[in-house]
Amino acid sequence: MSNRKIGMWLYSNGGGDKIAKKIIKKLKDRDIDTLNDINLRQAIAKNGHILHNGVKLDKLDLFFSYNAGEQTQYQMYLYQALNRVIPMINSYDAFALTEDKFHTSFVLRNQGIATADYKLCHRDDGHELNKIIKKWDKMVYKPTDGWGGVGLTKIENEANLDMLMPFLNQMDLRYFYVEKFIKYDNSDFRVDIVDGEFVSCYGRKASGTDWRTNVTSGGSVFMREANDEIIKIAKKACKACGVDIGGVDIIYDLEKEEYVILEVNGIPAFATPEQEKMGLDFNNKKIDLIVDLIYKRTSKK
Repeated sequence: MSNRKIGMWLYSNGGGDKIAKKIIKKLKDRDIDTLNDINLRQAIAKNGHILHNGVKLDKLDLFFSYNAGEQTQYQMYLYQALNRVIPMINSYDAFALTEDKFHTSFVLRNQGIATADYKLCHRDDGHELNKIIKKWDKMVYKPTDGWGGVGLTKIENEANLDMLMPFLNQMDLRYFYVEKFIKYDNSDFRVDIVDGEFVSCYGRKASGTDWRTNVTSGGSVFMREANDEIIKIAKKACKACGVDIGGVDIIYDLEKEEYVILEVNGIPAFATPEQEKMGLDFNNKKIDLIVDLIYKRTSKK
């Protein structure tokens, strides 16, 4: 019987290359071969097949896509097509959902999971934003498909909004998505879940006067334990979004006195070598759970 074979595309910076090698070795121990570095940007599709360097990706047993870089429309289009014929981790539907902040909030709220109050309105309904700033006092404009804190804009009053609107109109957006600004201690919990299992929790804190905890926006990582309630919320959020692997960002709302989900990330990073030196030692557990998941998914095929 021939070995199972999967494709993998995992980020290589921040120690990702070493993580990939560990995953490949552990999969090999289970008779699963891995084609590494399958970037769909270099793939072409023709006559029922998606080809990458001559390999028919549609004949693989599974594709593990785990690269946090912004993907082009071409890559996402092929990701979607490939997922119609072979299993994917995460599935295209889950990936697309978690890439979109409005859709994520919409799904979570429908499952009774607390998120920031939000509003999505058509670009021609700018007066709706004026109504809501009066009601909310402060709000955050978010690009629905941004990542790493890019493009987040805090709007503290009507004057702020009046200044922002011409800029947003110039960008030719089809809609505006805003969230009520939540009063919190400028720190969050990042909870990693793989296949419904709790992997780890750490904290991120905004720098100086900034309110964004994202590391790419200057936030810093620190050791932080998760309580049972936080773990339960994170698991529920991943299940609602359909992600096999998820990193859930949770803050504590000081006014409502409850935990609130800010985001579900479908490609949560492994701990970097620097973070491992700090004491974040969840990488091996996460690798084992991912390998178990791939084994399980390819067994079904």
